[in-house]
Order: sequence, then structure tokens, then C-alpha cells
Amino acid sequence: QVQLVESGGGLVQAGGSLRLSCAASGGTFSMYAMGWFRQAPGKEREFVATIAWSGIITYYADSVKGRFTISRDNAKNTVYLQMNSLKPEDTAVYYCVAGSRTTDVRSGPPYWGQGTQVTVSS
Repeated sequence: QVQLVESGGGLVQAGGSLRLSCAASGGTFSMYAMGWFRQAPGKEREFVATIAWSGIITYYADSVKGRFTISRDNAKNTVYLQMNSLKPEDTAVYYCVAGSRTTDVRSGPPYWGQGTQVTVSS
């Protein structure tokens, strides 16, 4: 059973940056694909980004492509989401997720963190 704990959320002005972190425990981190989802008020959860166990393969939602970067440090059992050029529509609770492969992460990851709030003011 994998446990995921997010950190790094907060309040930022439009155009600013934040870096989210997710510490994993309870499993062999380097064997999992990792990712991020988000849920804005009144909306369904949506896929944001995923990264393969190797760190080489990444996928992004069109809405964040070019602004967000996902990365991982297998030695620290941590995955990151660097968010630049933030927009008010990026306001959401961001969830760290894990799965066997990036396709699992994108479609229905089995492991979820509790989430961290990101608020972007205009």
C-alpha cells in the first residue's frame, strides 16, 4: 500500500509560480508511475501530468502544457510539480497519484494523496 503526502500549495498571484511536492512511502517508489490530478470547485477531478518510473516519459494535459513540469527523485521517493505562469483557472485542490504505468495514472490511478490547495488570485 502506497501512502502519498502532498505539500507546497498556497496562495499566489496570477503569473506566479509554485512547486508542489509529494512524498511517497509504503512501496517501492521507483516501480511506480506518478502523477497529479486537480479538482476545481464545482468541477470533476482532471488529469494534470504523469511521469514514468524512469523519469524519461512524461505526459501533460493540454491546459498546462508548456507551463507545468513534472519531475521525480527516486532517491528521495518524491515527485514534484513545478507550476509557472499560473492562472486563476489553475485554482484547485491538487492530488498526487500513483499507479503501475502512466496509462494507469492517466485513466484511473489506484493511489491518491489527500490533496493540497492551490489558489491563484487575479
